[in-house]
Amino acid sequence: SNDEVFTPPEFANRMLDTFEAAWADANEGANIWASSTVTFLDPFTKSGVFLREIVSRLTTGLEDEIPDLDQRVDHILTKQVFGIGITELTSLLARRSVYCSKDATGQHSIAKSFTRDWGNIWFERTEHTWAGDKCGYCGASKAALERGEQLETHAYAFIHTSDVKARVARMFGADVQFDVIIGNPPYQLDDGGPSNSAMPIYQHFVEQATELRPRYVVMVTPSRWFAGGRGLDKFRDRMLTSHQLRNLVDFPKLYDAFPGVKIRGGISYFLWDRDYDGLCSIQTMWDGVALGEPVTRRLDEYDILVRRNESVSILEKVRSAGEPTLEHRVSAGKAFGLRTYFHGESTSAGLHDAVQLYGSQRISWIERADVPQHREWIDSWKVLMTAVQGTSAAVETKFLSRPIIAGPGSACSETYLVAGRFSTEGEAERLASYLRTRFLRFMVSLRKSTQHANRDVYSFVPDLPLDEEWTDEKLYARYGLTEEEIAFIESQVAAHDPIAVSGDAED
Repeated sequence: SNDEVFTPPEFANRMLDTFEAAWADANEGANIWASSTVTFLDPFTKSGVFLREIVSRLTTGLEDEIPDLDQRVDHILTKQVFGIGITELTSLLARRSVYCSKDATGQHSIAKSFTRDWGNIWFERTEHTWAGDKCGYCGASKAALERGEQLETHAYAFIHTSDVKARVARMFGADVQFDVIIGNPPYQLDDGGPSNSAMPIYQHFVEQATELRPRYVVMVTPSRWFAGGRGLDKFRDRMLTSHQLRNLVDFPKLYDAFPGVKIRGGISYFLWDRDYDGLCSIQTMWDGVALGEPVTRRLDEYDILVRRNESVSILEKVRSAGEPTLEHRVSAGKAFGLRTYFHGESTSAGLHDAVQLYGSQRISWIERADVPQHREWIDSWKVLMTAVQGTSAAVETKFLSRPIIAGPGSACSETYLVAGRFSTEGEAERLASYLRTRFLRFMVSLRKSTQHANRDVYSFVPDLPLDEEWTDEKLYARYGLTEEEIAFIESQVAAHDPIAVSGDAED
């Protein structure tokens, strides 16, 4: 299904290297692959790549302790490596990958001691628990996923339980305790609606994994939880304030980690350490290469995770000025109560009290009385910004659309936010000029993890007096930015074209 992303072997091995180093650091340099008692679980296995690579490393590492190859492999497969298939098909793929047979007790299986055909890679069909029209565990749509026994339910056993410890004990036995939980969970459930309506579910897998209290959890997820994401606020707060994230490796560039897989905002993987309480080492990757050395820093300095290490010093300088921020000036979505698809007449002819409506891809005209809310804003000068700004490029460089100055007698649909309201055209022009600066759009980029540019993305932007026109040069000087910091901003944010004066916003 479209919520499943297969992990390249090279990427899986990078994740294995991360917890291998952490284990050695915590155990006086010991090699985790030379331990015959360490146990591993992939609770959402698909192709079996993580389990297969773990088996390969253990097979080499345990050569001295268990010299006989057949005995060594049998021990690893029956005592150390476990998985939970997310669908029937992926469970068969994983068994074939790990055991060389979809039947762990079959003729071609390289595991010889199993008495059950699924070995240690479990799968049983699980049903959603409907609470009204949604699943009480994962939030899946009943209309989309209650579809008969012929099709997969995508009700993943690992998260469809209120007691994950008991569930796992029933799968593998009450005496199994996992040292490492690793994998690439399903990211979202598509309910058949618009693409932005898909519900993220990867956070549930992370929470269940930590509930099992292994020594390490290593998972790859979309990075949008750093700063946004539907239903991810509590998850983000827990991740940032627990102080148990030891490593975070981030791939901001689209397609960089998973070629051909479009995950807006990029992906990342983390190492959660049960016994750790400290700072997190953050490494940014670009085109498969590390950008500089990893930086160790606090994750809960702000309410979101500031993604690039180079951004932190800039943000600290701006925040130290103690100025109010722009989100208090920017409207919420649907400023005038009109939906994106709403359009008025093509001309104002025949209308009693016509209002110019800035809408999706065109301007139309409606009666003032038909504006549901904030009619008192109609006769102000307004600066409009699109509520969605993104491109199909692998790297976002604009972050905000060009501002539109809308004069008195105008309103907008929820295609736009009202970034500011004024009594004079000059003030509106000066805000529009400020919104076009690279500096401001860089500050927006720190909170903008997807194409959505809602009010929250302006929360780091200083709300400056509009009695003068702000340029990048003035702003850099105001906050004492160094040449290196300025160069970094300008490497991340492209210049804007001149101001837009109609409803034609930039993609």
